[in-house]
Amino acid sequence: QVQLVESGGGLVQAGGSLRLSCAPSGRTFGSYTMGWFRRAPRKEREFVAAISWSGGNIGYADSVKGRFTISRANAKNTVYLQMNSLKPEDTAVYYCAADREGRSWPPTREYDYDYWGQGTQVTVSS
Repeated sequence: QVQLVESGGGLVQAGGSLRLSCAPSGRTFGSYTMGWFRRAPRKEREFVAAISWSGGNIGYADSVKGRFTISRANAKNTVYLQMNSLKPEDTAVYYCAADREGRSWPPTREYDYDYWGQGTQVTVSS
């Protein structure tokens, strides 16, 4: 079992930036593909971004392309989501997830992932 811990959420004004981090508790990521999802108030959880173990494959939701950047530092056992030009509609709880099997690319569906974090709140004020 892998426990994922997100950090870096908070309150920011529209146009601002935040960087989220995700690290496993007690073990390494191994060769897992990692992803970020988000759940806005009264909406379903949706895919945001994913990155393969090597970092050679990266995918984004259309809504965040050009504004968000996913990266990973395997030596630090950490995955990041740099969020720039934030908009009020980016307000959501952001979740980190790990895909152990690498069954498909890009892994945009919740059931592609085996482990999830508890989430970190991001609030963007207008």
